[in-house]
Amino acid sequence: MSDYQPVPIFIERLAKLDAGERARLKRCSGQTLNEARETALFYSILPNGVPQYKENIYFLVATLYAMVEGATAQRDFGASLRQAQNPKNRKGLDRRVQILLDSDENQLPFRLRQAVHYLKSQQIKINWQKLLEDLLWWSSENRSVQRRWARSYFAD
Repeated sequence: MSDYQPVPIFIERLAKLDAGERARLKRCSGQTLNEARETALFYSILPNGVPQYKENIYFLVATLYAMVEGATAQRDFGASLRQAQNPKNRKGLDRRVQILLDSDENQLPFRLRQAVHYLKSQQIKINWQKLLEDLLWWSSENRSVQRRWARSYFAD
């Protein structure tokens, strides 16, 4: 059994991008991999061995990462969203989180981009490695990622 782990390698490569490369990826935000023009840059940082059917998820995280600079958090995405919660925004944020949790794989990129943009505006960090790992399991039948994010966000 191999110890090869493409997710941490990919996140390390994202962290090493210069400002121009991040800007190129940021311009792809909102596009699918098929629509994007920056595929050469993306494939240059994509680790070997990532199955083709998972490339869109890696691409989504690359474009989201390019939107937000800074250190990574130690918590999952649900906990990051909870950190953004306050008495003034709670009702609306609760609704947005519920919509995010109910998103299918087609709606997810748009909803996730909104959430990342909101966290950026609140200066809240994101655990990029954990986010990518979670997104790779988003469509799992047991919805373990969505349940964990809901627990991190809604549980007292």
